[in-house]
Amino acid sequence: MEKYFNIRYEFDKAVVQERIAEQVEAAVPGYICVADANILQQVHNDLGYREVVDGAMFSICDSSWVPIFVKRLYGVKHEHYCGSMIFKDIIEMRRYRQFFMGTSTEVLTALKKNLVEMDPAIENMTFYELPFCKVEEFDYPAIAEMVNRDNPDIIWVALGAPKQEIFMSKLNPYLKRGVQIAVGAAFKFYSGLEEKRAPAWMRRMHLEFVYRIWAEPKKQWARCKQIICTLPGIIREEKSTRSVR
Repeated sequence: MEKYFNIRYEFDKAVVQERIAEQVEAAVPGYICVADANILQQVHNDLGYREVVDGAMFSICDSSWVPIFVKRLYGVKHEHYCGSMIFKDIIEMRRYRQFFMGTSTEVLTALKKNLVEMDPAIENMTFYELPFCKVEEFDYPAIAEMVNRDNPDIIWVALGAPKQEIFMSKLNPYLKRGVQIAVGAAFKFYSGLEEKRAPAWMRRMHLEFVYRIWAEPKKQWARCKQIICTLPGIIREEKSTRSVR
């Protein structure tokens, strides 16, 4: 695990999976953040949110640009491990009992249908649509009671950043066990109904953000502008900490 830009990243896929397995085996609740560029700028601008992300077991790197910046600043090579990748990897393991919550009933229904083809055991797992409300308004004890009865190993949360990370931090104290993982748009990707990932060639060229802007111009362009405006400050802050490392 290494800390860059005020986020504790775990870049190694094998280590990520080992840590999850250890946490499940120990029957201790915890949560993992999937840190994309949006989370990067949120952590930079909001100290309270930074504490939420820092309270996670670790974060995986969901931005292909962070490894580029790390390579230029430190000469260290890392690969990113996005939310849709860890989601697919864990589903294909056919190892864990899982709980899926967030988005809409329509998306969850389509998601379940597609995931059952990857792992038939998912037919008997829970898909729960969370109520639409502010993150402070969820009934965390009641949600935790339902999750605890189900006794899952992995709890997938899809509410979008920064809401989903705050949600996990607030739910975690009420859980008896299970690793929460925030996966953002992964439910929509694998439901086949709405958002799709950029073509492989765009991902290789670090242009997935362009595809996302094209797919959702109103939402993604506003987010992209905010990230671009924040980026110089993020780099400047990292350079100032670099000199004391």
